[in-house]
Amino acid sequence: MSSYLMYIINVVTTAAVYAVFVLGLNLQFGYTGIVNFGHVAFMAIGAYTTVLLSLAGWPLIAAIAAGVLLAALASLLIGLPALRLREDYLAITTIGFAEVIRIIINNEVELTRGPQGIFRFPLPFESWGLSPLGWRVAFMILCLLTLAAVYLLLQRLTNSPWGRVLKAIREDEDAAIALGKNTRVFKLWSLALGSAIAGLSGVLLAYLLAYINPREFLPLTTFTGWMIMVLGGAGSNVGVMVGSLLYFGLFSLTRPLESSGLVALGLTGQQVGALRVILIGIFLVVLMMYRPQGLFGRKEELSLDR
Repeated sequence: MSSYLMYIINVVTTAAVYAVFVLGLNLQFGYTGIVNFGHVAFMAIGAYTTVLLSLAGWPLIAAIAAGVLLAALASLLIGLPALRLREDYLAITTIGFAEVIRIIINNEVELTRGPQGIFRFPLPFESWGLSPLGWRVAFMILCLLTLAAVYLLLQRLTNSPWGRVLKAIREDEDAAIALGKNTRVFKLWSLALGSAIAGLSGVLLAYLLAYINPREFLPLTTFTGWMIMVLGGAGSNVGVMVGSLLYFGLFSLTRPLESSGLVALGLTGQQVGALRVILIGIFLVVLMMYRPQGLFGRKEELSLDR
């Protein structure tokens, strides 16, 4: 029973961590129209900064704050020149930046321990003397509270005049400029805040795994975020949270098939694992055929009118 409960807790916690990650991406694309294919870079910056500073003796809160802040500053570094580009060139630039960060992490052995990764770093609630199950429950609650706080912050911001300017930029940036809005500043703020949220999700991911290495920050992580956002609906924060839970729920419900294999069909566990991904892909394709705006999105969020 405890192993089954641990499994459910892990699914919910993972969904919450990725929901935080995708909320930042949704702010950038769903509300502002910024095509960011390198979102995972800021997740990696947040994770590694926090872990390395914790190992250096920094208090946990200070290390987390530094990781989130550095992720935001790094986004400004790439955003200042990149936001001058068209959407397609911006996408190429951001994914290139993400690969640069991953390669640096993978090769800077003295600092990041390279492909071996980092483990045995300070974790939240360590001093509480909790059992493994108790720690998982406490950390799940922390992730859910973090997700709720990020959601409420973004809801407040996106429903404010600031958020309405972001929507105006996404729908027609030229019109927003004609109304006297400095769209570049608004886009930089959106990029920085979304990247800071990604950095926070990286911190949560590091604590969830209790181990980080460059393989956790491949481009596939960004595209998983895009799938979750498209599934839930671009421009919908509620959709992002539901999409994340549905995405990881589908993977979890079909995981037993991978371990057992379909003996009747003569398939191995590895083949069933590939079939599992195909079936989930078919589900997403069918959803896009009948509801291309996602579960909670609107059709007007699908186009970028420049």
